[in-house]
Amino acid sequence: MSDKNQELADFIWSVADLLRGDYKRSEYGKVILPMTLLRRMDCVMKDTREAVWARAESFAGQNKDAVLRATAGRDFYNLSRQTFATIGADPDTQKVEKNLKDFISGFSSEATEILDHYAFHLQIDRLAKAGLLYLVVQKFAGIDLSLEAVDNHNMGYVFEELIRKFADASNETAGEHFTPREVIELMVELLLAPDGERLTGAAPVIDILDPACGTGGMLSAAQDHIKALNPNARVNVFGQELNAESYAICRSDMLLKGQTASNIHFGNSFTQDGHEDEQFEYMLANPPFGVEWKKVEKQVKQEYEDRGYDGRFGAGLPRINDGSFLFLQHMIHKMRPLRKDAEGREIGGSRIAIVFNGSPLFTGGAGSGESEIRRWIIENDYLEAIVGLPDQLFYNTGISTYFWIVTNRKPKNLKNRIILIDARDQWSKMRKSLNNKRKEITEERRNEICAWYREAYHLTRSGDGSEHSVPDKVKIFDADDFGYQRITVDRPLRLRFEVTEDALDALRVAKAVEKELGEDGPEKLVEALKPLLGSSWKTKAEAWIALGEALDQAGITWPKSKPFDKAMRDAVGIPDPEGEVQYVKKGQVEHDPDLRDAENVPLREDIDAYFEREVKPHVEDAWIAEFKDPKTKETVRSRVGYEIPFTRYFYVYKPPRPLAEIDAELKALESEIRALLGEVVR
Repeated sequence: MSDKNQELADFIWSVADLLRGDYKRSEYGKVILPMTLLRRMDCVMKDTREAVWARAESFAGQNKDAVLRATAGRDFYNLSRQTFATIGADPDTQKVEKNLKDFISGFSSEATEILDHYAFHLQIDRLAKAGLLYLVVQKFAGIDLSLEAVDNHNMGYVFEELIRKFADASNETAGEHFTPREVIELMVELLLAPDGERLTGAAPVIDILDPACGTGGMLSAAQDHIKALNPNARVNVFGQELNAESYAICRSDMLLKGQTASNIHFGNSFTQDGHEDEQFEYMLANPPFGVEWKKVEKQVKQEYEDRGYDGRFGAGLPRINDGSFLFLQHMIHKMRPLRKDAEGREIGGSRIAIVFNGSPLFTGGAGSGESEIRRWIIENDYLEAIVGLPDQLFYNTGISTYFWIVTNRKPKNLKNRIILIDARDQWSKMRKSLNNKRKEITEERRNEICAWYREAYHLTRSGDGSEHSVPDKVKIFDADDFGYQRITVDRPLRLRFEVTEDALDALRVAKAVEKELGEDGPEKLVEALKPLLGSSWKTKAEAWIALGEALDQAGITWPKSKPFDKAMRDAVGIPDPEGEVQYVKKGQVEHDPDLRDAENVPLREDIDAYFEREVKPHVEDAWIAEFKDPKTKETVRSRVGYEIPFTRYFYVYKPPRPLAEIDAELKALESEIRALLGEVVR
């Protein structure tokens, strides 16, 4: 940003000097941002204001709004006779308040909607009560924000700087609405890195979407980056935001830059998709980490069940307490299809960059919603790269984060391959921390990460990344390296049989016993078996004979009931590695639920070969369990899952320090302590 723009932004922000004491630092933006918007609109309407008033009085036809916008030559106009010159003409607070509200009510719907979401009427009342309204209005009236003084491009930079100042001032909540600038710049560079030719054509038209756009920082950075590459490019930005204040700030920014502000929508992207059935060339987002989606659960599940893959969430639904994968599926649904032109060249397609925490990498076992979403993304060859970032980069969380780069137009050398980049140590310490943000990615570090990415993008072989110049930081894998087959390993239930006090207590409360023998039945049964306390048998047959005789002597008939048999066995049966194998039915061994285990078999490996090599030598009587697949209803022995254990691939073993070195250090500390104690005694 130029020095002139910086000076203007600083001057506008100096209004904070008037607010200090009556407003918290984190609240300054609630006044300064909407007042800047009002003053800018007031200045740019100057040349057409009277023409709009005259046309409004003379026009009596339909579609008056469109006619007046055409007269104004922009997307907004104002029918009020007030201007900043008249609003504060009289220092009386009541008159200033009345004039300002009259000015605001005169705006067309485009501007009114933005101001409504700022809830600026509340600030007007508050300023009036504090006796500050006249002073603030006069301060802004003295700032020249006309097109002659500040064009749309530079006004955008000024407003972005004001947004940044607001973010810094409100750092306790900034993470909810603001993404650090250096993170955005890295993200945008990685998103656009392979597309130099696409971006530098004669006059390309490029559409960009951020479905969780906050104040619009990512959209602005992407637009600036493309414009720097090609000033002739036409960049159309689209976004959606749930937080009313962030939405108002973003839409203001677009309005002041001369962008189509109506491309920014308010509401929940999952239930009120503002860009339904639209497709975009580039998409990027920093959705909230670990936020539950319970409020929209009904609508999301309904779309999943009714529309399947024709809707946005066909691949699956994540756990209710983290909606990150819903955002990514929402974006993938909006990718443009890849096709070929008349000359056989690939055109269309989309690229996506999204910020996640570590959870989407591995949360959820085979068959879970998260695993099925990962499987769908990887098997469709959408995942191009994952970049691990340093921790403590964001305002409201210190956890590690990751960029996922997703696309449907991978180059041939990366088909069914995925790049992993470990940039977790590419940071510099900030001179002053902002809440949880203590680290930053400098321009030098950013350039280094982007260089790694560009080099990896053109590699032609999978493996340990040895082709890359920084193999310990960049690795390339085949897509199915992340897949596995989950098998359930069962072992037989082995029991010996013994009448103990615990067994009798279990029979006293067994529902099946009460059902078969009546209300007094459990106690009678226990009394009949007490003479056998301490008795044990190696087989079920022997135990049943002895127990049956005890019941006969007590005049109790053994019920012919499977639930009763099960209650008896559960009570007197004791797990024993040397015990008798139990059977569900003839020829079908019963498994021991306490010994059930699971194994993840690499996707490319035969599960029987793996089982014979890795399991059988240790537990000879084990077998692979069969179960019904809940989706296909077929009997299967494994379930496919996907996970990306990022940190495991970059783990470097560090041997422990030698004991002699530790011992020497302890002795040195002891000597130091003795010396200090000696000084105290003296």
